[in-house]
Amino acid sequence: MLLGLTAALPMLAARATQARAAEGDPLHPGPGHVGPTNLITDVAGLTIGEAHDAKARTGVTVILPDQRAACAVDVRGGGPGTRETDALTAGNLVRSVDAIVLSGGSVYGLGSADGVAAWLGARGRGFSMTKQPGVPPSPIVPTAILFDLANGGDKNWGLNPPYRDLALRAMDHPSRTVDLGTAGAGYGAQAGALKGGLGSASFVTADGLTVGALVAVNSLGSVVVPGTRHFWAGAFEMGREFGGLGASAAHVDPEDWGRAKFNPAARANTTIACIATDADIDADDLKRVAMMAQDGLARAIRPVHSPFDGDVIFALSTGRRPLPAGPPPLHVARLGALAADVLARAVARGVYEATLPPGMGGPTWKSLPG
Repeated sequence: MLLGLTAALPMLAARATQARAAEGDPLHPGPGHVGPTNLITDVAGLTIGEAHDAKARTGVTVILPDQRAACAVDVRGGGPGTRETDALTAGNLVRSVDAIVLSGGSVYGLGSADGVAAWLGARGRGFSMTKQPGVPPSPIVPTAILFDLANGGDKNWGLNPPYRDLALRAMDHPSRTVDLGTAGAGYGAQAGALKGGLGSASFVTADGLTVGALVAVNSLGSVVVPGTRHFWAGAFEMGREFGGLGASAAHVDPEDWGRAKFNPAARANTTIACIATDADIDADDLKRVAMMAQDGLARAIRPVHSPFDGDVIFALSTGRRPLPAGPPPLHVARLGALAADVLARAVARGVYEATLPPGMGGPTWKSLPG
């Protein structure tokens, strides 16, 4: 009986596949494609603000939804630096945000949220239980920082770290255009032994859902396969968005970290990111998307989530598109899987596009022998 059932399983599976194709399989609606700009702003309802300080070799990136957006966060690194992430925890009052900030500067960079909150509050944007005359709203601006203090820039800022002012500059002209590589929060970043940077990517499903990622790559681990120029994320590349080399066929020693940082230090690294979607899902579902998206870092960086990294991923929804037909948890699984792939691509793009700031030495991906 068991042998007969086993023999029949392939035929039953084939019939199930045919039935799904005939009825419209919610998990396999057809091939999707890269968004129009291959940036996180392909998600409707988002703009980005960026600013950097070339002298200090640091910068700030702000993700600005057109209106308050449901949001969640997942923290995997051993040395994170964050602000207002507890507000996004299940069971708390406020689980939507007015903006997300990614910043260089380690703990000093948390001050960038002050500038964004001031900008939003001055425009009457923020959380209020009830509106009262003379009482400003409270903008919710979760923030994550990376360590770029030891990159040779001038950090002698005394009592006036530049991050609040950088954030205000970033908010001067929020745009749907995103400068990649040595820009914003990735300006002074270092990805293992290579110059790190700011990366972004997007994907649009056949049934119209968009997933985007924005990431500042400042990792302990390496983004390239040891002894090669191939990105670990090469198998997920769309077109030639980060060089077109594709996946590596190399076999790697488990203890060979290749171009990882030689002298790691606690809180001296970190990859920080934001996943965005226009799918109308709530903060609980976004938490699962953020958790699944962490696998994108594991696909793109080796090692990752170490005691020396402060890896943080935010996930937000602009809620512009209802979920297609089918069980909602299945669509959440789809979105999480896509988020991981899109984030892996964004990591590679950030390093691929990175250049050296004025006066800074060291290798970039494009300087590797080829």
